[in-house]
Amino acid sequence: MMDRAALWLILLAVFLISATSDPVKKKQDVDIYSFYINSTVTSRYATTVITSRVANTLNESQEIQFEVKIPKNAFISKFRMTIEGTTYDGVVKGKEEAQQQYNQAVSRGQSAGLVKSVGRTLEDFKTSVTVAAFSKVTFELTYEELLKRRLGKYELLINAQPMQPVADFKMDVHIQEKPGISFLEVKGDLSTGDLTNAIKTTRADKDAWVTFYPTQDQQTKCKSCGENGLNGDLLITYDVERRSPKGEVVVSNGYFVHYFAPSDVPRISKNVVFVIDRSGSMSGRKMDQTRVALLRILTDLDEDDHFGLITFDSEVSLWKRELLKATETNLENAKSFVKKIRDRGATNINAAVLAGVDMISRHPREGTASILILLTDGDPTSGETNIERIMANVKEAIGTKFPLYCLGFGYDVNFDFLTKMSLENGGVARRIYEDSDADLQLQGFYDEVAVPLLTDIQLKYPGGTKLTKTSFSLYFNGSEIVVSGQITDNSVESFTTEVIALSKGSNVTYQDTIMTKDPSDVPPEDEDFMQRLWAYLTVKQLLERQVLLTGQEKEDENKEALKLSLKYQFVTPLTSMVVTKPQEGEVEVADKPKEGEAPARPPAKMPRPLPHGHGFWPQQGQGGLPGPPGDPGVSGVLRYNSFPSMHRGGRYYIDPLQAIPSSAVVAHDIRPDGRLLTVLAPPVHDNVFLLDVVGQSKPLCFEVPVPHKLKLLQDSASEFSMNGESMTGQSGFQIIAFHYKTKHHLTINTTSITYHDGQNHVEFLWGQGPTQHTSEDVSLILRSKGIAVTMGNIRVIIPLHKEKGTTFLWPAVQQQPKDVKFTGILGESGISYEEIPGSQTPTLKLKDQEVKTSWVMVKDYRLASAPVVGCWLVPFQAVVQRELSDFTVTQL
Repeated sequence: MMDRAALWLILLAVFLISATSDPVKKKQDVDIYSFYINSTVTSRYATTVITSRVANTLNESQEIQFEVKIPKNAFISKFRMTIEGTTYDGVVKGKEEAQQQYNQAVSRGQSAGLVKSVGRTLEDFKTSVTVAAFSKVTFELTYEELLKRRLGKYELLINAQPMQPVADFKMDVHIQEKPGISFLEVKGDLSTGDLTNAIKTTRADKDAWVTFYPTQDQQTKCKSCGENGLNGDLLITYDVERRSPKGEVVVSNGYFVHYFAPSDVPRISKNVVFVIDRSGSMSGRKMDQTRVALLRILTDLDEDDHFGLITFDSEVSLWKRELLKATETNLENAKSFVKKIRDRGATNINAAVLAGVDMISRHPREGTASILILLTDGDPTSGETNIERIMANVKEAIGTKFPLYCLGFGYDVNFDFLTKMSLENGGVARRIYEDSDADLQLQGFYDEVAVPLLTDIQLKYPGGTKLTKTSFSLYFNGSEIVVSGQITDNSVESFTTEVIALSKGSNVTYQDTIMTKDPSDVPPEDEDFMQRLWAYLTVKQLLERQVLLTGQEKEDENKEALKLSLKYQFVTPLTSMVVTKPQEGEVEVADKPKEGEAPARPPAKMPRPLPHGHGFWPQQGQGGLPGPPGDPGVSGVLRYNSFPSMHRGGRYYIDPLQAIPSSAVVAHDIRPDGRLLTVLAPPVHDNVFLLDVVGQSKPLCFEVPVPHKLKLLQDSASEFSMNGESMTGQSGFQIIAFHYKTKHHLTINTTSITYHDGQNHVEFLWGQGPTQHTSEDVSLILRSKGIAVTMGNIRVIIPLHKEKGTTFLWPAVQQQPKDVKFTGILGESGISYEEIPGSQTPTLKLKDQEVKTSWVMVKDYRLASAPVVGCWLVPFQAVVQRELSDFTVTQL
């Protein structure tokens, strides 16, 4: 026993030393034998998947890290680890639900913040997992983003830093743009040196492919590469053909996106006032760079522009009391003034911005566009210093007449204040980073707003609903206005757009009508990209608006953003991704950081003791699982084992269990007799119907003692029905049948799909590739992992699942008329409940009845990924208030 204990002491010491060593160092005994990056851009919406396959070449287990960088504007939407055939999926949850796990992870010293900011454009995603001797692990991360047009081009930024040369490294990028691609360029650190020869570009009319397949030798020879292999970015820039000033409209599966970027209109002369902070904190390089940027900007002003310069510290100084025309003489005099700007004093932001507003307001010029630009690096410290009053003063003074743009210099600035003040006044805030190119950042921002083409832009969509932002104060050359939404009637043949704006003081109107049934509008790779694009843009704009809202309106929009983030599994500031690792159920929580936020450094790793001081809880409340004994809702299975343990400093370190899957372990404890007590998690239910609930983030679920055939969904008025047949002892359904308007009949089983309408007979096979069939009011879209069925205005998605050697179907109602009352197992909608506090057993008030419940983990088969989620399990009859016999059918 002493020899065994000594061995455990040595292993513990090695672990503690490794936990504090530099994680960036390359491990010679870890082989990244495959690293793939696959990015697909469809109508500017980019989905990127990074897959890393790693082998542990040691004859003992060790921790293996996965670290990648992703664009800040992107949302992570999937993460999974696969070890020895078992897959561990990250699950996106609401921030509050994940907060307990986040706090516990921090208290244990685990990597609670998996995502952190890296520089200006990237975020770092990092996790690790213990891999057994001579075993392999596959990491897969997916993120999504809508590319934004700036200065006439889109930028797709992809970072690669595997930390060692990789034998099988591949990067594939496929860009699909319906109007055609006008130009494409590949730049970045990874396109330098020998790596240039590893890049191949292929272009067709509407498609472009970029491949990057460097050899192991090439991976050490680029501008930022070395013995640790690739380290840098590949930047793909492109633009699309713009044949019509009306813009481009793409329609897919009941959703649309409108890209509006006319360039055939004359530029509008502008009135621009620069309000420059010259307080003491701007001393040195900040002030020098500001002067350099202003001198360049003044050079770029057009002669019919008017401009003004205001500097401020505790006092406000006007170069001239009125706006001056950008003549050669005036510009030279202005440059002389700029060269003499010196830092001093405090920061009176209120007086300075109001002086800028006054300067523009006193000199209105019809048919022009006015812009106010504030550059500051600090908080208001002089004059009016109350932020709320400053914002109220500025908003009242501007009164929606022109936009205010705020540039925040460095990280000391109150960026939330600048963001809110900008948004309240039709502008945006931008952070200027304290680097050697800060002057170029300032000039780059000005270039984006240098050429206004339209003002007061209103976009209208008579057939659209749930629209993203449709009103814009200014449109600048080289940018793009993007609006997305849902189509109210999915059966319409055409869709109309209308844009009304001012161009040099006169009204202009752009109207367009497109045919919604054009098959080219449906991208072959991913039928759901348009819906995800809409969700991405909606969530982004809802989050941006949060700083402007208060009270019930803020709460409602926050709930909507959270609901969409959870539905589409986006990691946003409202959600977290909970990653349960296979070793003893250890949990990590990935949060999306705020701009400029530095993550807290976690303490050294140490498990949390059990309440009585023996053994350790690896985690508590994992994924909705119960906490330790004595905590509310504890449950689980107790099992005794006789594994030896090591005692050190009053604490026990437990020998890992070999006979029990570590993902099932909730906790360990040592009994007085030396035996190991293992608390196992409750099982994950895998054949449960989930029901989203109005006003609640926690869904309901119910089990159906499944007979042979079930009525799943029915609407007698539209003659629609969907029935399913299950197999005894198996998950899901083996057959699902649809009937519509007496003549449309669709039968889906696990090998084929058959459809007939009295005249036509069509048959598909699973795995035959993307296929689409349309007949009158019926649309079928087949993909490798599911089929989308639309009959009239009812839409059902049926994923095909393969699990434990069994293949089965699972229906998910995606679209249904609000005024229709469905019947059937899946017919419940608009249901709500209340949690009754103080009950000894968890109790819900559901349909005016008190119902006993329990919190369980289930697989959500409505999604192809079948993530594990928590839900309140209630009896079937409590939901539908009818007997099961009412939902059985004799034939499908």
